[in-house]
Amino acid sequence: MTQETTKERAEIPQEDKWNVEALYRDLKAWQVELEQVGRPQEKPHWPELAAFKGRLGEGADVVKEFLTLSLALDQKLSRLYTYAHMRYDEDLGHEDHKKANGVMQILTHDFHQELSWAEPELLALPDSVTEAYLKNPLLEEYYFYIERIVRMKPYILSADKEEFLAMAGKALGTPVSAFSSFNNADLKFPPITDSKGSQLEVTHAKYLSYMRERDRSLRKNAFQSLHHSFEGFENTICELLNGVVQKHLFNMRSRGFASCLDAALFPNQIDIEVYTNLIGTVREHLPVLHRYLNLRKKALGLDELHLYDVYVPLIEEIEMKFDYPTAEKMVSESVAPLGKEYQEILHNGLKNDRWVDRYENLRKRSGAYSSGSYDTMPYILMNFQGAFHDLMTLAHEAGHSMHSFMSHKHQPYHYSHYPIFLAEVASTFNEELMFAHLLKQDLTDLQKAFLINQKLEDIRATFFRQTMFAEFELTIHKLAEQDTPLTPGLLKEIYRKLNEEFFGPDVVLDPEIDIEWARIPHFYNNFYVYQYATGISAAHALFERVTQGGDEARVAYLNFLSSGSSHYPLDLLDHAGVNMRQKKPVEATINQFDQLVTQLSNLM
Repeated sequence: MTQETTKERAEIPQEDKWNVEALYRDLKAWQVELEQVGRPQEKPHWPELAAFKGRLGEGADVVKEFLTLSLALDQKLSRLYTYAHMRYDEDLGHEDHKKANGVMQILTHDFHQELSWAEPELLALPDSVTEAYLKNPLLEEYYFYIERIVRMKPYILSADKEEFLAMAGKALGTPVSAFSSFNNADLKFPPITDSKGSQLEVTHAKYLSYMRERDRSLRKNAFQSLHHSFEGFENTICELLNGVVQKHLFNMRSRGFASCLDAALFPNQIDIEVYTNLIGTVREHLPVLHRYLNLRKKALGLDELHLYDVYVPLIEEIEMKFDYPTAEKMVSESVAPLGKEYQEILHNGLKNDRWVDRYENLRKRSGAYSSGSYDTMPYILMNFQGAFHDLMTLAHEAGHSMHSFMSHKHQPYHYSHYPIFLAEVASTFNEELMFAHLLKQDLTDLQKAFLINQKLEDIRATFFRQTMFAEFELTIHKLAEQDTPLTPGLLKEIYRKLNEEFFGPDVVLDPEIDIEWARIPHFYNNFYVYQYATGISAAHALFERVTQGGDEARVAYLNFLSSGSSHYPLDLLDHAGVNMRQKKPVEATINQFDQLVTQLSNLM
């Protein structure tokens, strides 16, 4: 669907909106539950939780009563928050919904602060007591939940220190919010001209669009406009990034971890080798990426391939448009390898149950995401325009939503949230299903080449580029651990060297690329980016296993989707048939990329 003018929210038909009324009839009904559950006017909000303070050593029955109460409150707050943020995202200018969202952000922070005493108290108990709790049938349903807490014992501080760290959280988060405000609101880019002399404005969203245009002058001018703007604030941004690194360093040293990476990976029992193997394996196979970049240079007919040339499609945009009903039908058809039950649940969710907020409206949040809470349907925010990208985004978000649906259905609340390490596996798996489904259609060679080029770019951006980011992140944290000052000059030097190695001999590195580190928001999330690369590797390995392995492999994958956080992430992937402690899944992704390069070369 392509709309000539963007509509107001009230003009969007009901069937095209997500079924938010299934959560609460309206804001008044939400407010009634907020007063009952959140008690925003009272401090502390939940004295019944504080009543357990000092009592967790009295016996398994007391611990069970406390966990049952605190998790029930958490579940109700999650439902309240889901409604508030979804209504706010429908129209960012709606004052009442904006206020409701703000109230829930404060309440969520307060909830965690009022519970900050609990884990230290549990961990202060003698080992014999916590071991007895783990063996007690009364606490069987909470075994893994408690085991994860007990495992953190060497790194949990006393109750008063933990309360201090909880209170310090807002202050330590300032660099993140400051960069977000600077990057999204304050920073302006100078206008540019295209090859015809027309003046154009530059924004973050338009920059990405310009990088895909055939007009090379436009791409170059946009590249320079954006990066020169960041360069003008390199000292400020360096201090903001350093502030985040220092926050991680503070956490690592105060808790006694061996490194910042160790502190980030330990809670989910991710082996450090998973991180270092990813970087090492990708580095070993960089010639595969260089081969693709060489093909890109030849296909575009360029004497020199610059970094503003690496996003333009090799195949000029072909007519692949989809209205929403067609996209919805194709997504449902593509998941047939996962069985009839999975397919019917997704079909009904997308078509009849109104999981999806389909189209753009004025002041609606941009982009796409999957949301929802434990006792609700999954919800998908879209801004569907009918392009190929929208089709793949719907497939991606449907993967997230079905992961949530199945984990919520099969797990108790405290195991229903899958960890970030696994979050991109199910969504990328469904993208693989859609790609395979599209290639089975009656396509011309040009259409096949277009699809393969799109797939190659997805892997390059999600796998190779994110691995380069992961190495940059690891390098700057190691330097901070050695008390080496992070300066703009040092960051630019590190970043340029990585680009030289990853892009190889066929790409000209313009000086502007040295500052690109300054515009990457993910560097403000603690060792986050590597999970895109591991996620795509695990998803590809599981896709190959399911589509070639019959019912046993399919059932193992569906069990994985149903497992939430009932075990550690690497163990859940092991049960599904993929060992991420080994290099094999990463190497398989690289081999897939290499084969696609060959296919594209043969089609062009």
